[in-house]
Amino acid sequence: MAQMPGRNFFHFDEKDFDRPGMGRGSYCDGAGVSERFVVISGCSGGGKSTLLAALAGRGFATVEEPGRRIVAQELAGEGRALPWVDMAAFARRAMALALEDRARAGASEGWVFFDRGLVDAAVALGGTKAAVRDGTEEHRYHRTVFLTPPWREIYVADPERQHGFDDAVAEYERLERAYPALGYEVVVLPKTGVSERVDFVLKRLGITAND
Repeated sequence: MAQMPGRNFFHFDEKDFDRPGMGRGSYCDGAGVSERFVVISGCSGGGKSTLLAALAGRGFATVEEPGRRIVAQELAGEGRALPWVDMAAFARRAMALALEDRARAGASEGWVFFDRGLVDAAVALGGTKAAVRDGTEEHRYHRTVFLTPPWREIYVADPERQHGFDDAVAEYERLERAYPALGYEVVVLPKTGVSERVDFVLKRLGITAND
């Protein structure tokens, strides 16, 4: 999935898929499918995972953050693709896993909420704006993307999140620019309790039940 010199697209190497938990699947495209896939992105440590857990508790399908799964695998293995060791390798794996997650989500008939997605990984990999667009355009999500804002009071580091708050804010600012540039509507989540956040998301999407 390294960016090809002189090209505005991403190339996926076979090895990016040949890892535990990164199988191959047929991709699910089309506006009808994409509009059921909702991305919760934003600042690291801003409450994304807690929000996804609460959505799962209300019966919605959710997808765990690709980066968290990759870091856990790498910490248990050789650690060559950890983001603080080799960001490019980490981002390539995150893109491959995000594509696979999206393919698997096609089996669900209802709403699916993603803890980050393909755009997050493409932004982490870097490259030109055209490269990010070309690497994600065919695999879109719901037009509304929710961002957790920087929230210093609840931010904590852990073995899988070793960057500091300032780095988390810088990442947030890149995503805050990238999503609108790709045609998404960005909605910043309020700094409220998790139940209130769930209600906010569902109301914004016009969901009154898990339909």
